[in-house]
Amino acid sequence: MPHEEVLAEEGRRVVMLGNVAIARGALEAGIGDAAGYPGNPSSEIIEAVSVASGKLGSPIVEWSVNEKVALESAYGASLSGVPSMATMKHVGVNVAADPLFSLAYTGTPSSIVVVSADDPGMWSSQNEQDNRWYGVHAYIPVVEPSGVQDAKEATIEAFRISSEYGHPVILRTTTRVSHTRGVVEAGRIDAEKLRPRGRFTRNLERYTLIPAHARRLREDLLERWDRIEERLSRSSLNKIEGGGDLLLLGVGLGYRYAAEAARLLGVEARIAKLQTPIPLPSSFLHKALDGVSKVLVFEEGDPVVETLLKSFIHDEGLDVEVHGRSDGYLPRAGELGLDKAMRAIGALAGVDPGLPSPVEPGLDLPPRPPALCPGCPYRGVFPGLRKAVRRSRVEPVYSGDIGCYSLGVLPPFRVQDTIVEMGGSIGLANGIAKTANGQIPVAIIGDSTFFHSGITGLVNAVHNRNPMLVIILDNRTTAMTGHQPHPGIDVGAMGEEAVGVDIEALVKAIGVEHVRVVDAFSIRGVEKAVTEALDYVRRERRPAVLIAKGSCILVALSQARRLGIKPPVYRVNPDKCRACTVCYTAFNCPAIFRVEDGKAKINPVLCTGCGVCVDICPFDAFEPVEEPGKDWILLMRTATPAGW
Repeated sequence: MPHEEVLAEEGRRVVMLGNVAIARGALEAGIGDAAGYPGNPSSEIIEAVSVASGKLGSPIVEWSVNEKVALESAYGASLSGVPSMATMKHVGVNVAADPLFSLAYTGTPSSIVVVSADDPGMWSSQNEQDNRWYGVHAYIPVVEPSGVQDAKEATIEAFRISSEYGHPVILRTTTRVSHTRGVVEAGRIDAEKLRPRGRFTRNLERYTLIPAHARRLREDLLERWDRIEERLSRSSLNKIEGGGDLLLLGVGLGYRYAAEAARLLGVEARIAKLQTPIPLPSSFLHKALDGVSKVLVFEEGDPVVETLLKSFIHDEGLDVEVHGRSDGYLPRAGELGLDKAMRAIGALAGVDPGLPSPVEPGLDLPPRPPALCPGCPYRGVFPGLRKAVRRSRVEPVYSGDIGCYSLGVLPPFRVQDTIVEMGGSIGLANGIAKTANGQIPVAIIGDSTFFHSGITGLVNAVHNRNPMLVIILDNRTTAMTGHQPHPGIDVGAMGEEAVGVDIEALVKAIGVEHVRVVDAFSIRGVEKAVTEALDYVRRERRPAVLIAKGSCILVALSQARRLGIKPPVYRVNPDKCRACTVCYTAFNCPAIFRVEDGKAKINPVLCTGCGVCVDICPFDAFEPVEEPGKDWILLMRTATPAGW
């Protein structure tokens, strides 16, 4: 079971992932309910809490259908007096923003922490937003840890502040904190405190946000905000060290870069560690700014603290220069780094950092673009789709979405013309269907993403009779973020039995008339089904849905190992191969490679036994070394994640 270190014995020092440290902090704080939607770099938090719950019997843990529902679920638990937590990646907060703003007005009788895992550098995201702005906008304090041990302590402090003021707190982490391992000192977990014993107490004037109530609550919110700011000035998370005329203000992880860079350069400076950036703790800042003339702000993301600090210094009448991301000492985009920190401090302090200028590598390195896994069920859908489009002689607009299938944007598939946000495939297709004359939108969306935010777009398409083809790629898991379960399967967050929602029945209930289910591992089957669906869309001018079913091959292989089922390995018959190149160009399976004469060969180490190569080859050159067993064929199409 992954992340078992989350339950390390009290007093032990153990190596933890940053996200696991956050989970440990929540457990030590006495959390009773946790909900989230998987998304890098946040996913391991709920996974680790679920491991603890499986051992201790509590807290309650769920993977929610999307981030809005996750926050609402945690919100409801906290209204029942149970300490709760909602976790999500940074773009997920956009989905959850509606209840988030209202939560600041009502507060809760207990505590609630909203974890926003931001992704500077966009390692696995479509944008680089800084969610500390949500704290500023919604009047919600933000706590931002500087490392792994601090992640645990900051989580405990976030719950403490939330409990003291009955107010939500945002715990903002970043990729380098969430996905770094470090030593964490385990504190005490009171298993009895984790057992949710909630009871909702009616309070209409607080929890029903009609205008008459909301206007008064707004006044309460502003008064509470001032008290929270005073409290943050006393937080033990913030520290000042060293002295000098120059202040290096390190916000969260920025503190690590600032302190290390100053040490390496031998620069004498005062260093402030700020882990409660929103609202700015004024008393702490007065101490940090006392006697300095220049401040260099290190923060991941936007110049949030830098901007607020300039306003604070102006209002207080202080004569202090503020530098950072706004004026070019640090870059506006991308992650911080030690080299960037050294250059910034060196420029301000007049010290040569002694670093070579950034240069492009002299070698012409071959590109290594990401690729779908060998045996991925999507790999067979894309060629079948393209064949059907050519046969039907339609001009498609491929409206894509967020998931492993986003790799369909790359050659040789090229079946993603737009990728914007979760559920955007069907949403954008609605507008394209009404305005792009002579073109048919083909919306491509995964099963987890469909449940997340695709359903409403499809309802809209049915209601407005917008002609489009929607292809739902059902691989029976949330594959891109680590194989978490979703509402379409009968497994819950902790591996318990759950109710699986049938996508086909759901789509038909919405009102889609042309619904077909096809084997994702059958290229010919996909081609036939897409051809029929496109013909229906053109003829009837209504939406059609194709559900391509096939389990994530990694989940199928994992279960095959546990069950003792041996997947087959395929080979190429060189006498039949005509070097047509289709298998390693148009199909592009990483297990198939070109040999000197242009013919194909299979790497048996990479072959996962999906057998789709048999379907793609026009000369029947592919064959199994041993005939695949019925158990494996079934497992490829039915395997679901288990064991959380």
